[in-house]
Amino acid sequence: MVLSVIEEADVADAADEQPIKQRKNGLYTGVSDELAENMQSGWGDTELHDLEPIAQAAELAERRERLSARFPGERLVIPAGNLKTRSNDTEYPFRSSVEYAYLSGNQTEDGVLVLEPAGTEGHEATLYLLPRSDRENGEFWLDSQGELWVGRRHSLTESEQLYGLPCADVRTVADTLRAASGPVRVVRGHDAGVEAALADKVTAERDEELRSFLSEMRLVKDEFEIGELQKAVDSTVRGFEDVVRVLDKAEATSERYIEGTFFLRARVEGNDVGYGSICAAGPHATTLHWMRNDGPVRSGELLLLDAGVETHTLYTADVTRTLPVNGRFSELQRKIYDAVYEAQEAGIAAVKPGAKYLDFHNAAQRVLATKLVEWGLIEGPVERVLELGLQRRWTLHGTGHMLGMDVHDCAVARRETYAEGTLEPGMCLTVEPGLYFQADDETVPEEYRGIGVRIEDDILVTEDGNRNLSAALPRSSSEVESWMAKLRA
Repeated sequence: MVLSVIEEADVADAADEQPIKQRKNGLYTGVSDELAENMQSGWGDTELHDLEPIAQAAELAERRERLSARFPGERLVIPAGNLKTRSNDTEYPFRSSVEYAYLSGNQTEDGVLVLEPAGTEGHEATLYLLPRSDRENGEFWLDSQGELWVGRRHSLTESEQLYGLPCADVRTVADTLRAASGPVRVVRGHDAGVEAALADKVTAERDEELRSFLSEMRLVKDEFEIGELQKAVDSTVRGFEDVVRVLDKAEATSERYIEGTFFLRARVEGNDVGYGSICAAGPHATTLHWMRNDGPVRSGELLLLDAGVETHTLYTADVTRTLPVNGRFSELQRKIYDAVYEAQEAGIAAVKPGAKYLDFHNAAQRVLATKLVEWGLIEGPVERVLELGLQRRWTLHGTGHMLGMDVHDCAVARRETYAEGTLEPGMCLTVEPGLYFQADDETVPEEYRGIGVRIEDDILVTEDGNRNLSAALPRSSSEVESWMAKLRA
C-alpha cells in the first residue's frame, strides 16, 4: 500500500473550513503554491449524464411510503454509517446499515436518508451524500478519502438520477437536524455525529420503535428481493462445487484453502461473503461458528461447510452441507447424516403459509429427539425429552432464522411478529437442523465423538407451500456422494 501524501499542507475543506488532515510521518512536508495550482487544472469533464434509475427504484419508493404511513408527522433519520478503522489509517471495507440500504438503495459511507414530514400526511425524502471530492481545495488528491486514493464518487446530480431522490451535501445534515423542530426518530448505532445533532430531540424508546418497524418490514420480501436471494443462492451453489473440486488441495494445506476457494466465487460473482465462512473439518464441525478455519482436512472425516454469497445489493444466501472429505460416508457418519436429513425434511414440510413460525423447528427437533432415544443416547419417552429440552445437548441451536440483507435478518422485530408469528408468502427462512457430538462428550460412545452434521437450505414461503431456493445442491447422503464423485471425476 502506498503512503498518502496528506502532510502539513495548509489547505482548507470548502464545506467546513477545516484543514485536510495530514499524516504525521509523511514523506512530504507541504504543497508548493505551484503544485497546488497545477493540480487544480487540466482535468477533463467526467460528469455522467442520462443515468438510468437503479433496478429496485420502484420497490424502494414503495418501502418509503409504508414507512411514511407508519410515522405520520415525524421526521425520520436513517444513517448509512461511517468507515471504521481497522488499523492506524486503514479502514475495514464499508457495508452500509441495512435500514439505509433497504430504503435508499445507496451503499456509500456517511450517507443519511431523511424523511421530512410533508403536512399532516406523507414525507419528502432527501438523500444526504458526500459530493465528489473537491478539486479546488486539493481534497481529491490530498485527502485519504479523495477520489485519487479511493475512487470516484457520484456527483449529487448523478445520485439524483440513480436513486430518484433529491440529494444534498451530507456535510450540511448536522446543522439541518439541529435546527429541526417537531418529533424526530433516528436509527441508532451507525453515525455518532447524527445522533449528537439529535441528542435533545429523540428518545431511546421511540427510536427502538422505528428500528423494530424497519426490521418487521423486511419479514416479507418483494419480488426484487426474492430475485436477489435466488441470485445469491445460485452463486453459493457454484461456490460449493468449487470447494468439492479442490478438496485434495485442502487436504494438502488446511481449511483455509476451502475458505479462500469459496471467497473467490463470492468476490467474482457478488459483493462479498454474507458472513464469515464456516469451513469446519473433523471435530471442528461440532463448533457451531468455527471461523478460524486453520485446521487440517483429513480423508475419512467430514467437512461442514456453512457459507453464503452476498449480492451487490447486500442480499445473502446461507447454505450448509456436510461432506465426506473422501467422497464416501462411513456407516456411522451416514446414520447421523441421514437422521439430520430426515429432520430437515420434516422441517421443510412444515414451512407453509398460515403455519406458526415455530412449527418447522418443532418438527425437526422431534425427529432428532426420536433418533437420540432410538440410539440409546438419551432416555425416553420422546415427549419427556422435548418437554425438558434434553435433546439440546446434541442439537444445540434453533432450526432456522429469517434470511435477507442480514444473514440473521429481521433480528429486532418484535417476538410476537417473528418467533411467535405466522408464516406468510414472501418470507424467506433457513431450515438447518444439526447433530453435534463433542470430542470430549463421554455420555456418547467413543465412535460418535467429534462428528458434527448440519444441513441447511434457504426456503421461500409461497402461496401454496414453499420453494427450496438451494435445491440445486444435493441433500440426501446418496445424492451427495454421487454429486461429489461427478465433480471430482
